Amino acid sequence: MSGRDFTERDIHMALDGELPGEERAAYEAWLNANPEMKARSLRYAADVEALRTAFAGVADEPVPARLTRAVFGEAPARPGRFASRWWLAAAAVLLLAIGGAGGYVAGLSGSGTAEAADDQLAEEAIAAHVVYAAEKRHAVEVPASDRDHMEAWLSKRVGLKLVAPNLTGDGFDLVGGRLLPAGNGSAAMLLYQDDGGDRISLFVTAEPAASGKGVYAHGGDGPRAVYWLGKGYGCAVVGTLPEGRLNAVARSAWQQLLAGVES
Repeated sequence: MSGRDFTERDIHMALDGELPGEERAAYEAWLNANPEMKARSLRYAADVEALRTAFAGVADEPVPARLTRAVFGEAPARPGRFASRWWLAAAAVLLLAIGGAGGYVAGLSGSGTAEAADDQLAEEAIAAHVVYAAEKRHAVEVPASDRDHMEAWLSKRVGLKLVAPNLTGDGFDLVGGRLLPAGNGSAAMLLYQDDGGDRISLFVTAEPAASGKGVYAHGGDGPRAVYWLGKGYGCAVVGTLPEGRLNAVARSAWQQLLAGVES
């Protein structure tokens, strides 16, 4: 049994099946002695399953060479407005889903050029929505039935006061929320659903020095992000609703979020 100290990297190695067998017992003992790391391990395991489910239709296909090149730093031949970060992230997610989504992609965080905070916020929000909005059983970590706990937990982890907006007047009920990585910190994702089964998500993270607003989309029929940055918050509402309806829901969510901060 190894006596070394374990880290978060070992969680990823264990999920990928790369942790040496002789260290497994010590690793399990470390998890049991560190409830936060054990909870993180369970969350990562759920994320792995969510990614595998989301990409089940392509998981057995060979990885296109252009995606492999992109992950290791080669840009697409004709990068568009949505280029480096989103394109690289999509390629990375596909490779991670096929190869064991708990691990790292070498050098990804340092590749490409720096993007503005608003673009980064929108890209991360859309990526999270694509993965989790389609989930049936693992879409959220804390259900709406435990709303008070969810708000307190996410507020503490993100470092912002977070009050889940009430969007019933806009036709959406709260499903629940989850914690996600975002940039160098964490983000809260709140998921909502209407009577027709359409889902939108509210992605909130700390952006102390940024300000701005806009709409961000990859094109086609994919989800769009309506975002605001201000008062220390970065907020993006993501969905595939008609433009007018998504804008109205986003405006309501932002107003309620700020009202909750000021109350």
